Amino acid sequence: MKIPNLIENKLEFIKLAQSLKNKNKTINLGVTNLSFHRVTAALVTYILKEMGFEVNRTFALHEENFERLKNKKIDMISSAWIPSSHGVYKKNVEEAFPLIELGLHYEPYALWGVPSYVPKEEVSEISDLLKINVIDKMNNKIQGIGLGAGITRFSIKMMDEYSLKSAGYEFFTGTQDECIKAFEEAVKKKEWVIVPLWQPQYLHHTYKIRELSDPKGLLGIIDRAVLLCNKSHTESLFDENQIRILDKIILNNEIISELDYYHSVEGLSEDESIQKWIEKI
Repeated sequence: MKIPNLIENKLEFIKLAQSLKNKNKTINLGVTNLSFHRVTAALVTYILKEMGFEVNRTFALHEENFERLKNKKIDMISSAWIPSSHGVYKKNVEEAFPLIELGLHYEPYALWGVPSYVPKEEVSEISDLLKINVIDKMNNKIQGIGLGAGITRFSIKMMDEYSLKSAGYEFFTGTQDECIKAFEEAVKKKEWVIVPLWQPQYLHHTYKIRELSDPKGLLGIIDRAVLLCNKSHTESLFDENQIRILDKIILNNEIISELDYYHSVEGLSEDESIQKWIEKI
């Protein structure tokens, strides 16, 4: 059976999924509790339900989800970032049992950015933050997200490696909402501000955010966001063609940012966001 990628032909892909109906099986899907992860997981859930599965979605932060996968409380994680951001967590699970990666939901990467009105000739790379005139103008508070996120780990290391702490900068962990609120409030005041962010994320649709170069390469590489599954559970839950369907859930950063925008800005639920995108043929 020839199976197209999801983004190549949505209707044909969904019809093929529907033709592989399988009843009375429940999938426990772990989801990182951030908006873009939630909408991506909603799309995975949509496809699983079209194949006749019941789906139990549960939400936790990054590291906790991998612990739950290791403890077999969930069968799979939607959109694990491999190999950089979540690679260390994946390796820990693989000490207990083998995993398999399916699909390619998007290609994420971490970044530090500033609003586009911050002059490029004054701030173009991380080390520029140490210039006296930049220290005077830049908000010294850098609001990040949760401690287990790759961008948070990278940012904490950057604070030391680029001597930003000694220059007076402070990095704070928090929620995604706190990170976005700090950035938006600074932009309203036209302040110079640093946002530790990632792609895909809906803020890139709303604001022009210029990425700072990272000569020391501390922000990691471009990852693959995949469906990360307990290998033995997958082989018992799905037949060969169903696994091929899951492996063909291939999307990109633009689609996930679009779904995130529907959810985070337009106020649709995760599932309503997916329905809107599915119907946009």
